[in-house]
Amino acid sequence: MKNTYIPIPMKVDKIVTEDPEKTLRTYDLNFVNKSDLEKFQYLPGQFCEMSLLGMGESPFGIASSPTEEGFLRFTINRTGLVTNEIHNLREGDAVGIRGPLGNWYPVEDFKGENVVIVGGGFAFTTLRSLLVYLLAHRDDYGEITMIYGARNPDLFIYKNELEAWLKRTDMKLHLTIDNAVDGWQHHVGFVPAVTEELAPSAEKAWVVVCGPPIMIKYTLPVIEKLKFPDERIITSLERRMKCGIGKCGRCNIGSQYVCIDGPVFSLAQLKTIPDAL
Repeated sequence: MKNTYIPIPMKVDKIVTEDPEKTLRTYDLNFVNKSDLEKFQYLPGQFCEMSLLGMGESPFGIASSPTEEGFLRFTINRTGLVTNEIHNLREGDAVGIRGPLGNWYPVEDFKGENVVIVGGGFAFTTLRSLLVYLLAHRDDYGEITMIYGARNPDLFIYKNELEAWLKRTDMKLHLTIDNAVDGWQHHVGFVPAVTEELAPSAEKAWVVVCGPPIMIKYTLPVIEKLKFPDERIITSLERRMKCGIGKCGRCNIGSQYVCIDGPVFSLAQLKTIPDAL
């Protein structure tokens, strides 16, 4: 039986700096043991605890897709003790992960339906996992629309992939920044306003929203205004994640524990939980 307290040994294979300030970095991790690779099964929306010996651990959403075999990807913002130490890692260094943890986006329910993905900032990680998964199973889904916003062009992550997705004919990608800058050729405005302007259809559609709490707070009413049913509005409360196994009690909202019952919830579920949003 798997012991959820024992980290899986991993090696840093690749590091990509995502922004000029070097506060956002993407890490591709390889499994040290083939048996761990074979046992590790996950779906978009799940997360892991990444640990450094003697420094502690922190939870991060999995940015890679299960359709991308052999590695796990995490994009990490430097905000505290553990993330500072992670930013000091070099390729070839050792780390540990616990996971996969939490639930996932309901990709089986999405089959045969249109999917709208709305994201903001560096919380785009699990949305990248979702989009790559949907595109790898493209025939299973209807129209795919993504709206992704950042404060300025430098703060988009996975920029090379964004360029490739913009060129695809089997999906629609809308990028937006908060304020206009020279040379920007896409939308200008906050994510909620741009979502309302684009007005994606709710017919035979699901919508997934993930981003900073303030973005989620103001985007969900727009989605409701567009007539998406609460049961088909999906969001992630990944920023509330703590220990990952419901033992520390710091992620609870009402009777729910984000680490165990989430981090993925429908709006219908959240409306039954006091102070969930």
